Amino acid sequence: MCGIVGWVDFARDLSAEQRTVQAMVDTMALRGPDEEGVWIRPRVALGHRRLSVIDLEGGKQPMVTPETLPDGTPLAAVSYSGEVYNFTELRAELAAAGHRFRTRSDTEVVLRAYLEWGADFVERLNGMFAFALWDARSEELLLYRDRLGVKPLFYYPLRDGVLFGSEPKAILAHPDSRAVLTLDGLRDVLSFVRVPGQTPMKDLYEVRPGHVLRVRDGHRSEQRYWALEARPHTDDLPATVGTVRALLEDIVARQMVADVPLCSLLSGGLDSSALTALAQRGLNSAGGGRIRSFSVDFVGQVENFAPEPLREAPDAPFAAELVRHVGTDHRVILLDNAELASPGVRSAVMRAWDLPYGEGDLGPSLYLLFRALRAESTVALSGESADEVFGGYLWFHDRRAVEADTFPWHALGERPVTELSTAFLDPDLTAELRLPEYVADQYRTALAEVPRLAGESAGERRMRCASHLNITRFMPMLLDRKDRLSMAAGVEVRVPFCDHRLVEYVFNVPWSMKTYDGREKSLLRGAVAELLPESVVRRRKAPYPSTQDAGYDRAIRQELGKIVAEPASPVLPLLDLDAVRRHLDAPVDGASSMLVRGLHHETPARLNTWLDAYGVALER
Repeated sequence: MCGIVGWVDFARDLSAEQRTVQAMVDTMALRGPDEEGVWIRPRVALGHRRLSVIDLEGGKQPMVTPETLPDGTPLAAVSYSGEVYNFTELRAELAAAGHRFRTRSDTEVVLRAYLEWGADFVERLNGMFAFALWDARSEELLLYRDRLGVKPLFYYPLRDGVLFGSEPKAILAHPDSRAVLTLDGLRDVLSFVRVPGQTPMKDLYEVRPGHVLRVRDGHRSEQRYWALEARPHTDDLPATVGTVRALLEDIVARQMVADVPLCSLLSGGLDSSALTALAQRGLNSAGGGRIRSFSVDFVGQVENFAPEPLREAPDAPFAAELVRHVGTDHRVILLDNAELASPGVRSAVMRAWDLPYGEGDLGPSLYLLFRALRAESTVALSGESADEVFGGYLWFHDRRAVEADTFPWHALGERPVTELSTAFLDPDLTAELRLPEYVADQYRTALAEVPRLAGESAGERRMRCASHLNITRFMPMLLDRKDRLSMAAGVEVRVPFCDHRLVEYVFNVPWSMKTYDGREKSLLRGAVAELLPESVVRRRKAPYPSTQDAGYDRAIRQELGKIVAEPASPVLPLLDLDAVRRHLDAPVDGASSMLVRGLHHETPARLNTWLDAYGVALER
């Protein structure tokens, strides 16, 4: 896993721009702590920071072909981030076609596959990836992003080219870029919906999942190479459960390949327990040892736990039982309020994001978890995205949410999301944003993208829409969070439930079959039940843990108080200071939910930190 950066310009010679490109590369040091490289030619500059995972000695980047044009220029060059899990099979196929390999890396397989099969070769890849490929024969840049958008790839158009990078900070290090927040950008921040290709900053875009951006002669075109399709499902229930199990076994086996220590993230829920059990079973079959597993908990959480609507019991006992059942080598990362609310930690989280997103204490706790496990492991398996794929969230099973004329996750809760996120904004600005109308417009756009299946009942159609909305508009928020915070600690997180074969298959399973036992994630539970302790199999869906200590909320209020007391705070022009002060004067009557923290209490502080860190200009 790595960080990539680059610059293509068809109107200037980049040969003398080493210093600028190096500055862009330097911003990716946390993503790639092991090595760096820069490759420059008159029209293109590629940069790379490497986190060595496969072929530690041979996978140096940017990587170029030994074949050259008459003037000695390599035919193609690549700066690559991610993992291609079927690279061994592709390598064998390419070798049979006459290609010769100098390394054992999947990066070289990507480069040779492009030479053999052309731009459509990406359809053969199974993995998570974002990479830039320069073809010197046609002087064309191709920016590829994986099907589900697991790995990030941003770009910033120039008059005669483009800047790109794994994170916005790489692009903002270039003197021709500007950090500007517009009203549309603020809508993006506050809407709790991820719009494909869009970011809060003016002129900064993402390559959309399943797309390739082509840049040639200063002209850009984005093409889709993959999307979810609606297909008839013909397997009966036993065959469907069996197929899910077979896919998971193959996926986990592929994603266990690494030349560095690997671990699993274990909460004690169904998703992470299933992956951990499958991984340990694979090691047992291969005669290997115990897989390391890591969980996060909070000081006093087990002893003082209070049941919540979405969490009946603490995670720790379930994780401990899973560890005893399958025999992992387990570590618990115990956090306290001082760490979670630490200005240094919160600043590091914001620098990792580069954008003013966040969900309460989840960002700090994830960052601290990854920072701790990095001492023992470089690669981690995560259960992220199982809820979107298999239908685990409460809003899949609440009639109000399913039938609401909005995104399902907007339909639950005592207060609308748009009201929470604008609670401390200046009333005139809130009126100007028209956030409910913006969310409604994005919902209609997203709904129009859902593929149709002839003859599908109204109920099944509605649940297909819910699945598609979650995969394309909610899941990206969680994948972004996982990528930024893990890579900020030099950890590669793999997400087996995002394997496109599994997503395609389960997407087309009828909802009646996905809930065949009357519970959430029936298919997943049925596929792995015999691997897990009964307590984990019976456990209800619970979200990622959040501290219940009201001391965290008090610490956030103190931070907000400091912001409004400082006349130079950049966020002040956006705020309703009277509303903020009323909030600061109100008693703290308990720990807030993650949603309230992330969208309500912490929005001003998060915006202030971001505006200050990047010198963002406000444009209204």
